[in-house]
Amino acid sequence: MKNTIACFLPYASEAQLKPTLQQHAGNPMTGKICLLATDSTLKAPEGCELIHIDSLTSTDTVRKIARAAHGCRYTLIYNKYDTLMPGYLSLQRMVRLAEDSRAGMVYADSWVEESDGTRRNAPVIDYQFGSLRDDFEFGPVQLYDTRALETAAADMDTDYKAAGMYDLRLRVSRIAPIVHINEYLYTVAITPKETDGEAIFSYVDPKNRGVQIEMEQACTAHLKAIDGYLPPKFDSISFDAGEFPVEASVIIPVRNRVRTIRDAIRSVLSQKTDFDFNLIIVDNGSTDGTTEAIDEFTDPRVIHIVPERKDLGIGGCWNMAANHPMCGKFAVQLDSDDVYADENTLAKMVAAFYEQNCGMVVGSYMLTDIDMNMIPPGVIDHREWTPDNGRNNALRINGLGAPRAFYTPMLRSIGVPNTSYGEDYALGLAFSRHNQIGRVYDVVYLCRRWEDNSDHDLDIVKTNANNLYKDRIRTWELRARCAMSKD
Repeated sequence: MKNTIACFLPYASEAQLKPTLQQHAGNPMTGKICLLATDSTLKAPEGCELIHIDSLTSTDTVRKIARAAHGCRYTLIYNKYDTLMPGYLSLQRMVRLAEDSRAGMVYADSWVEESDGTRRNAPVIDYQFGSLRDDFEFGPVQLYDTRALETAAADMDTDYKAAGMYDLRLRVSRIAPIVHINEYLYTVAITPKETDGEAIFSYVDPKNRGVQIEMEQACTAHLKAIDGYLPPKFDSISFDAGEFPVEASVIIPVRNRVRTIRDAIRSVLSQKTDFDFNLIIVDNGSTDGTTEAIDEFTDPRVIHIVPERKDLGIGGCWNMAANHPMCGKFAVQLDSDDVYADENTLAKMVAAFYEQNCGMVVGSYMLTDIDMNMIPPGVIDHREWTPDNGRNNALRINGLGAPRAFYTPMLRSIGVPNTSYGEDYALGLAFSRHNQIGRVYDVVYLCRRWEDNSDHDLDIVKTNANNLYKDRIRTWELRARCAMSKD
C-alpha cells in the first residue's frame, strides 16, 4: 500500500503549514503532497506541489485536485488551516477500510486539541441516502477513491464558486458508498476562533444568499439524477372535509414553563379575527406551577388537557390536540416559550390557506430575548423557499420556519412523529410531497431565547443525535419521493 495517497492541504504560510508537513514526513502511504493556495505569491516548500486556486470550495478546485491526484489510488483532502496530526497507522487503516467497503469516500471521528493542550473528542455521524445537508459534518479529513473523484469531476457541468465540494460528494455518493469510520483516527490542533454563537442560523443569513443559491442548484441536480426531484405540480385542496367546532385552534404543548406560559396564552386570547377560534393546551406532566398558571385563565376558549399518558413527546402532544373533538379546521402552532407578534397573526395564517390553496402554512419570526428585545440574527423568514422548488430544497436545509399551521384533516391523516425534535420538519416534508406549503413573510411570531430553551449550545452527543434523526427523516422522505417518480 506504499505511495497510494495524494494529500491536498490548504496553504496560507510556511509557518501555518510546517507542523502538518512534519506529521506527514516519511509516511510511506503518501505518494505526493499538493498545497492549495489562494495567495498567488506563495512558493512551494521542497517536496510539495503548489496548486493555485480561487477558493477551497469551487468546482475549478475540484477539477485541479482530480488532475493532480491522477496516478495515486486515493486522494486525501484536508480543509482546515490548523495542524493535522494523523494517528499511528491511521492512513493505513483508512485505506484498508476504503478498500474493504468499496467506498467512494471515507471519513472518521477525530480529536481536537485546544491551544492550551486540552483535548476533546469530535465524533461525526453516519452518512445515509438522505444526508443532503450541504453542511453535513464529515470532519476536516475526507479520503476519496481517486477513480470515483475523477469520474465525478469529469461529469461536473456547472461551475460553482461555493458549492464545488458539495457537488463533488453528491456525485461521488451516486458512484460508490460514503462510509463513516467510527474510530478516532486523527487530531486537529486548533487556535481559538471567535464565534457569534448563531452558526445554526447561517444558512438563512442574507449575506449568504448567493452561496445558498449554488447549494440549492447542486442539490436539485442531484435529486433529478436519483429520481427524487418533484416538479411544481400540487394536489388541490377544497377545505370541505369534515365539520369543526371552530375555524382554527392554536395548539400549545407545554411542560414546566411557568415563567412564559401566561405570556403565550395572552398572546392567543388577544387575537382579532372574523372567525371563531380556541386554544388547546396539552399540559404534559408539569410540576413547576405551569398547570396552576393555565387554570388562572377562565376564558371558555382555553381548553386545558392534562394527559394521563407518560410517553408523549412534543409530537405526541400535537397528535392529542389535533385529534381532540374541539380542534378546529386549522391547527396553528405556538410554543410555550413564545408569543405571537401582534393581534393579527392568527388571521394572517388562516387567510394564507385559502389564498394559496395549501395544506400547511409557515410564517416568519424574529429572535428575541426573554423581554422580547430583538437579538441576532433577528428576522428569520426562510425566503429560500420558492413555490417552484421549495419542496426539493427542503431536503437540503435543516428547518422550515415558524409558526407552522396545518389543515387539520391532513394533519390527522399524516400524524406527527412522537418526538421532541424534528417533528415539525418531518411534517413539512410530508405535507410538501403532495401539497403546496404556503408562506407568510410578515413577522408574525416572536421566538424567545433564554437560559432554559436555548438550542444552539448543545453538546456534541445531542447535536449528533438530532442531526442523525433529521437525516433519517430525509432518507424516509426521499425514498418515498423516488418511489413516486417511478409510479
